[in-house]
Amino acid sequence: MDNPPCKPITVLGAGSWGTALALYLARLHHTVRLWTHDAAHAKIMNDSRANTKYLPNQSFPDSLQVTNDLTAAIADNYDILIAVPSAAFRTTITALKPLINDTTRILWATKGLDLSTGELLHDIATQELGAQHPFAVLSGPSFATEVAAGLPTAVVIASTNLKFAEDLMCCFNSQVFRVYLSTDITGVEIGGAVKNVLAIAAGITDGMQLGANARSALITRGLAEMIRLGTALGSHYETFTGLAGLGDLVLTCTDNQSRNRRFGLALGNGKTITQAEHEIGQVIEGKRNAELVLLLAKKANVEMPITETVWKVLQEKITIKEALQNLMSRAAKGE
Repeated sequence: MDNPPCKPITVLGAGSWGTALALYLARLHHTVRLWTHDAAHAKIMNDSRANTKYLPNQSFPDSLQVTNDLTAAIADNYDILIAVPSAAFRTTITALKPLINDTTRILWATKGLDLSTGELLHDIATQELGAQHPFAVLSGPSFATEVAAGLPTAVVIASTNLKFAEDLMCCFNSQVFRVYLSTDITGVEIGGAVKNVLAIAAGITDGMQLGANARSALITRGLAEMIRLGTALGSHYETFTGLAGLGDLVLTCTDNQSRNRRFGLALGNGKTITQAEHEIGQVIEGKRNAELVLLLAKKANVEMPITETVWKVLQEKITIKEALQNLMSRAAKGE
């Protein structure tokens, strides 16, 4: 895993995903600063040289520094990678505003929509920081534990700034981590937000033991919903048949490393929403974003019956059995 050193990079967010990306980059001999807002968590990581809370048994290389001081974390750094939950994205961007200059380049690996407005994250970044900064988004089928373990992974980095995208490809690419480039930021973000909602639905069907046929049908029709929304918002169809669309959707809907799928499994097994959340113990992006995706769909005049059904279940407007009946009793039509 030898890459030519890229400029020092700061990773904001020391959850499992941010830590995995920081570990990966540091193992490529890049200088990496990992920031957490939690001083106690920063001290534990510095003392143990690991993130024992999220990625135990993955030791930090010497080139990975940990801090809870945001100013120190980004001092003299050219590139910033944001990996906080979507609910914290706007506050993180806002906190950066007085600390960066026009040469700062920002990449995010956050998946979801703005919690207060339902807007796409690149719109939030532009509103808060202006359009002069190069922006990019990283997405695709990539569980944090597997990236941290050095298992093969392929992702998409989308940016309209070709120089930034090429620099990121050079920085990230290795024999175990392959980067594909895209200019379709909106499409990549839509894929990352919608797939989490659909993973809850897939978990529910498997929790109810409805079988492989039902799961396959749900993934396929869920992909159709994702494509309808994305193309209505100006995205490229090809984005959704690639890693950021179909790839991430299949991963999140079929493997129990997905918190969204496990949440759905718990609901399908008869657990309450509160019990399921407690069982997961981490942020469930699909639960947070179900209503926001649905609102985005209504603004775009797009029908998303699976997404709407998940939202109704989460709002306790219908039971899981009623949800299944509603979906299966929809009027027949051409595919």
